[in-house]
Amino acid sequence: MTTILHLPSPPPRLCVAAPRRVCDGAGGDVGTRCFLLLVGIGFFVAQTFRNIMHNRLKKEIVLVEGSRVFESWKNPPPPVYMEYFFFNITNVDEVLLGAKPKVQQVGPYTYREYRYKDNVSMVENGTMVSAYNTKSFVFLREKSVGDPAVDIITTVNIPGWAVMNKVKGNFFKSLMVNAMGVEVFTNRTVQGLLWGYEDALLTKVSASQPDVETTFGLMYKKNGSNDGEFVYHTGVNDYMDYGRVETWKGESQLTFWKSDHSNSINGSDGSAFHPLLDKKERIYIFTPDLCRTIYMDFEKDVKVKGIPAYRFTPPRSVLASKVENPDNAGFCVTPQECLGTGLLKVSPCRKGAPVVASFPHFYLGEDKFAEAIDGMSPQREHHQTFLDLNPTTGIIVRANKRAQINILLQRITGFPKTKNLKETIFPVMFLNESVEIDDNSAARVQKLLLISNLVSNFPLFIVGLGVIMLLILIVLLVKARRQKTSAEDDTSYSPVSNKDKDDPQNGAYIGLTSKSEQQA
Repeated sequence: MTTILHLPSPPPRLCVAAPRRVCDGAGGDVGTRCFLLLVGIGFFVAQTFRNIMHNRLKKEIVLVEGSRVFESWKNPPPPVYMEYFFFNITNVDEVLLGAKPKVQQVGPYTYREYRYKDNVSMVENGTMVSAYNTKSFVFLREKSVGDPAVDIITTVNIPGWAVMNKVKGNFFKSLMVNAMGVEVFTNRTVQGLLWGYEDALLTKVSASQPDVETTFGLMYKKNGSNDGEFVYHTGVNDYMDYGRVETWKGESQLTFWKSDHSNSINGSDGSAFHPLLDKKERIYIFTPDLCRTIYMDFEKDVKVKGIPAYRFTPPRSVLASKVENPDNAGFCVTPQECLGTGLLKVSPCRKGAPVVASFPHFYLGEDKFAEAIDGMSPQREHHQTFLDLNPTTGIIVRANKRAQINILLQRITGFPKTKNLKETIFPVMFLNESVEIDDNSAARVQKLLLISNLVSNFPLFIVGLGVIMLLILIVLLVKARRQKTSAEDDTSYSPVSNKDKDDPQNGAYIGLTSKSEQQA
């Protein structure tokens, strides 16, 4: 039996659907706001923690007694190796007649380099520290191609060329030197070329000029010696000054070159770099061997023994001609000193000797220099200089310093043996000074970086946990609401017909059927 009730006509669907949409909208809005608030707080706190950690690093990485880096700065633990490669000329007679030189690379002759800071003392109320960089070398036969005391190299007679250049233009002195006997090329052992040999011409010259050294060697007096006193900034006042050279041999400017820019002493000595490095910054290094400051730019990200590092390397502009890089005009003491891109004539700081510096095999230089010598093959992999620095600590994790020593060969008036020579930059030797962080030091750096990363990113872990908990809460709320809605919709009813039947009083008829009738 069906009972017909007359009810007013408010739409029943609005009573159920409208509140549900309002609740869902309110819940989503609250969830979004909570999420954004958590993320914002997390990033703010993370940045705060990161700043705290960075400030701690700035205070720890300073050159003062008791700091984290002071002892390793004075006595670097990683082993340093120095490799020497010589260019043996194979067609001396032809070259003297004007032919293109042919050379053969011989090496490496490898030495373990021991370096430490000597006579270390704090100055300027602890804001600076003075020290001498002492180096010594021990030959490693197992890492070398031969015995330096036995192997003979045919190369340019550097003392002879130095004397000829010194007296050129002076007729009587040139006659005297010719009478003493001067040769364009010489045969010497590797050991003699490196650490010194008694030169007959220099011995004769010293008889009238006692200040002339009778012994010559590319590394003469550099085993167990130093380059003079350095004064460094400790980084106490400004972390960016950590390891920066203030003076060398008591001077803050060089006097070898023509401009203040060329004579400037900037950056570190290559043994220490400030923490928190940026890829956009330029690294400056003062090197006494070149008598100048060079610079390096970021090249790429690398990893060394699991430690992230930025690779910095000198660009072509460092040794570019004054046409390519006007800043280098000051290195041209005379117009003849400007030899072209890829070369630096260091005669002003080498007692006038015609010594020319370059990268090995004239890498990054003008093609004509490598093409003028048969046997040159510049390759980035073998001849590039680079520094791999951990950006957080500034620690050197790997480095290769590569440089080549050349002699300018040309006709010199008054010396008949040079009359057929073509002007050539002749390569004598190149060196590769390399270092890679040792395992113990690498483990300490990795531990420090782990602590730094955990402290810096700890708030982000908290935010991540908060987001997960917020998502769980939202899921539970949605699930509970759906269960509540299902319970409210469980009332059983059936309409009398598919269409509403209106009475004159705007009512609606709903037929309620008893449960027993539904089942029937």
